[in-house]
Amino acid sequence: MKYNGIEYNECKEVYPPAEDTFMLMDNLVIKETDSVLEIGTGTGLVSICASAQCEKVTATDINPHALKCAEANIKLNSRSNIALIKSDLFENIEDRYDLILFNTPYLPVMEEEHVDDEYSKAWDGGESGREVIDRFIEQAPEYLKKDGKIQLVQSSFSDNEKTIEYFQKIGFKAEITANEHMFFEDITLITAKKIR
Repeated sequence: MKYNGIEYNECKEVYPPAEDTFMLMDNLVIKETDSVLEIGTGTGLVSICASAQCEKVTATDINPHALKCAEANIKLNSRSNIALIKSDLFENIEDRYDLILFNTPYLPVMEEEHVDDEYSKAWDGGESGREVIDRFIEQAPEYLKKDGKIQLVQSSFSDNEKTIEYFQKIGFKAEITANEHMFFEDITLITAKKIR
């Protein structure tokens, strides 16, 4: 498969690239000198795209199948400036970055529908759709350089305004920078810049 000149293969037990992935790729706010962290890399497509535009990328995932898949796709595209780390959000991250990317698990999932496996972690946002989003926003500033940015994909089902307000409360300027209407929801890209 191919998107914007990047070749990739989908893999079993790994979230396949979809409209939310492509929206993030098409709207990256990135500089040549940036060091970039992607949380939840999946097939590695976003990280591969980012790596062509910046100095280095660190790509993480909680799902070992995703890391294998991303590694194969990175090789397929001959990228040498991407490091892969198994991590639950920032658990195994030590550095600070200019840009952090995250296509969040944003779907509200009732407790009785919850499946405790690595694959469902790609979309299961808990009952509110915000469980992972809120944890991410709480932890992310510690891993950002001064004037760093965050680009986060979520759904109108998981309350865009709440995300923007949370970012503002902790010293970011945040806004919706891309939006795509799909069926009963809007998929949105929120870009937040650290201002204090």
